[in-house]
Amino acid sequence: MMLLYCCLVLLVVSVIRHHYEVSAFCPTVPNHHQSLKHQYAAAMEPETETNPDDDGVVFPPPLNRVDRLKRAATFWSVAVPIAANYYGKFAEMKLREELLGEKMNDEEIESVWDIQHAEGASKLASVIASLKGFYIKTAQIISSRQDLFPKQYTEALAKFTDNVDPMDGALVKEIIKQELLNRNEKFEDVFSEFDDLPLGSASVAQVHRAVLTEKYGGPREVAIKCQRPSIESKLLSDVANLKQISKTLQDLVTLPLDYYTVFAELEKSLADEFDFVAEAVAMDRIYSTITTDPSGNRIEPPLTMPRPVPGLVSRRVLVMDYLEGVPLSRAREEMIKKGIDPDSPEAKIFGRKLLTALTEVFGRTILETGFFHADPHPGNLFVLDDGSIGLIDFGQVKQISGRSRETLAKVMLALDDRESDSNPDDLEKIGNLALELGVELNEDCQDEAAAAVAMWLFDGTVETLPGGYDKGELSPNSPVKELKSFPQDLVLVGRSSILIKGLSNRLDIPWSLSQNWAPIARNVLDRNYNNNKPIGAGRVRFRDIFSVTKRWGGAKASASIRKLPAPLRTKFASIFLRFQDARARRAMRRKVRK
Repeated sequence: MMLLYCCLVLLVVSVIRHHYEVSAFCPTVPNHHQSLKHQYAAAMEPETETNPDDDGVVFPPPLNRVDRLKRAATFWSVAVPIAANYYGKFAEMKLREELLGEKMNDEEIESVWDIQHAEGASKLASVIASLKGFYIKTAQIISSRQDLFPKQYTEALAKFTDNVDPMDGALVKEIIKQELLNRNEKFEDVFSEFDDLPLGSASVAQVHRAVLTEKYGGPREVAIKCQRPSIESKLLSDVANLKQISKTLQDLVTLPLDYYTVFAELEKSLADEFDFVAEAVAMDRIYSTITTDPSGNRIEPPLTMPRPVPGLVSRRVLVMDYLEGVPLSRAREEMIKKGIDPDSPEAKIFGRKLLTALTEVFGRTILETGFFHADPHPGNLFVLDDGSIGLIDFGQVKQISGRSRETLAKVMLALDDRESDSNPDDLEKIGNLALELGVELNEDCQDEAAAAVAMWLFDGTVETLPGGYDKGELSPNSPVKELKSFPQDLVLVGRSSILIKGLSNRLDIPWSLSQNWAPIARNVLDRNYNNNKPIGAGRVRFRDIFSVTKRWGGAKASASIRKLPAPLRTKFASIFLRFQDARARRAMRRKVRK
């Protein structure tokens, strides 16, 4: 249990390690806002010093040094007692057992920790609601890991997934005017409609629906992403607190990972999140990857993503396609509203569709180009009205090196080609490739540790990890505890794999990334060893035609089933689910025989 308490310390003060959400603190924040009419400030918090613009819209000043110190003091005043309470309760139970012989049974222990979790979760939610900023991101990530953290925490923090303390619509419109409008141009010249109520509000920005005028290619529904004023200074000061405690706990032997190293890498990824021009470029680049196959042919993407509107993008405002749907974080309640049982065959089929789409998108972008979406969480995944899946918010992206991509592809093939989970030759090969990636292990770890880490991270279908390691992430015998350091270049790759791993656990669908990424890895390695020439470039192959036809047919069948009456829809879904299960079992048997 001690490892759980240690991890809960970091839960209170940082982003959960496996999702790796972080930045770095810079005492002197670059003043990117001087070019604006006024110094923007955090609209999320009321300020006493304000300066109204010509239209009476208030632009509070940025956080000053005193404000940052106040936020740090508030943070520590809550974080330390929560962590101390866990250690104190653990010590109390140990003393009672050793001195008084009062040994509690499992039910009594669970009851004690339920009370402790409820108190800690309530206090944590309260301080996050008060501070907002980067801590909102922490809450979003924790709430998505029902498989890892106590339900008291995930439930208490679920409210921070979207629509977090929205800015006033008048303030948003004023920011848009200053960022996008040409001289002598009015707001109505660009947008014929604008919804004051935001579609979603997060820690960095919020999004509004609007309609473009004919002058700008309308009528066309768009989404406008508007950055919160002076959010950089607030987030960067928040991260200073997270990095400080990570530095303090860096040498604590009971912690399973060097959090400070992870944070140092992730500070790079947050920098571009404040630059929407860079985000627009990233959107186009990733869209190009997922709509083109390795042979250079255009294909239908596995999910939907918005495209930026040319000419309506600035550093702090981004106009893009509007996607009609709900965040994955609210999908369950939407299913219930529509009369769909979240545990029905229909929901199970959608779960597999979700995992398949995410696996393909992240597999192709990570392995083929090394440039991928680095901020995956349920608030950025949408269930669209037509039943398809949407991916939004490309503010955080990552580019990994060609060498890392190639070695990662080899790891996928080694995992997929292994004869068994215990074959010594396979384990040695997988372990050596993991070490080649830059993974560093404790000196006293078992020989199978590197292979166990790779299996734990990329193959959720493994029943027993080599070396006797436990699958549970918080177990004292988890292979993750053997990690001395993780390669900075691959921190966000790990975060993507953990997202899919977490979703598969939540949906109760065994899922192997290595098995699904292996075909992509083979194409990548074949291309690398053929002078980077796309395999089959310049010719159409039957396999490509079959793949496109299969995907088209699957989409048509799915759309047809959705139009059926509820009883028939459920029956067809149940039949299709049994077919998928049977196919998965056959594939597993073939793998075992191999």
